[in-house]
Amino acid sequence: MKGGNSKSDSRNSKLSVNKKPTKASKAAAKDPNKPKRPASAFFVFMEDFRQTYKKEHPDNKSVAAVGKAGGEKWKSLSDSEKAPYVAKADKRKVEYEKTMKAYNKKLEEGPKEDEESDDKSVSEVSEEEDADDGSDEEEDD
Repeated sequence: MKGGNSKSDSRNSKLSVNKKPTKASKAAAKDPNKPKRPASAFFVFMEDFRQTYKKEHPDNKSVAAVGKAGGEKWKSLSDSEKAPYVAKADKRKVEYEKTMKAYNKKLEEGPKEDEESDDKSVSEVSEEEDADDGSDEEEDD
């Protein structure tokens, strides 16, 4: 080709422009100490439903079948039948909000000196190691 870009070059350039953050980078930002969100009323219902479904159908090992049956049962329940599960979910939500307040307080009050040392990039760490190695060699001579 005369002076033009090949198709592979143009594809690569288009791909590099539209890069989005990967899941791995998002996962690294998660705090393992952060409290888990509470289950909704449906998931509280499913905790009980799974146990009863397994007793009635001991040979069934399909997760999809249990979920589908649970969803159909949940839809068929009236509001008064759903009330105990909604109450449990609300109780869990209140507990979650309390633990989140305590968690957020810890984050605000936490030692900031440790955070600064942990935030060093790989290049900063390697530069420090290189500087240490060089100074040790000079002292030995």
